[in-house]
Amino acid sequence: MILRLVILLVCAVGFSQSGKHYSKTYYENGNLKAEGWLLNESKTDYWYFYNTNGSLNAKGSFTDDKKNGYWYFYAADEQLLKEGHYKNDEAADWWIFHKPGGISEKVQFKYGSRQGYALIYKNGTLFKAERYKNDILTGSWTSVSQFKKDNPNARF
Repeated sequence: MILRLVILLVCAVGFSQSGKHYSKTYYENGNLKAEGWLLNESKTDYWYFYNTNGSLNAKGSFTDDKKNGYWYFYAADEQLLKEGHYKNDEAADWWIFHKPGGISEKVQFKYGSRQGYALIYKNGTLFKAERYKNDILTGSWTSVSQFKKDNPNARF
């Protein structure tokens, strides 16, 4: 029993000295606005963000106050709007955008811009492909066979 208390005390002292603590902020209406870990007053690890009505708005990881890792963003009714990777606060790698009518877009990002391919699905079936360079549309296909012919090296 004493050993457990000593271990708990050592952990608590070490944890508090590291400058890391759990933080919560609130809207004026009293609802939770955000919660997550701070390390020396910079966001770190996993965070949750909420709308003024209390519904989840976004969740994801930080490193040194910058978004890093996989993030999720939600509408006010908590329906998933988009999800994807951040690297140093910029959209990176593949993102998925969920749209009304069974439409979803899987889009490649680099340094915060569309860079590469966008695959557009309706009810899970690919019906359009696009190519982007620096956020500018450089190609569009509605035929999968034509897309493969024009982009023989494309890999997903």
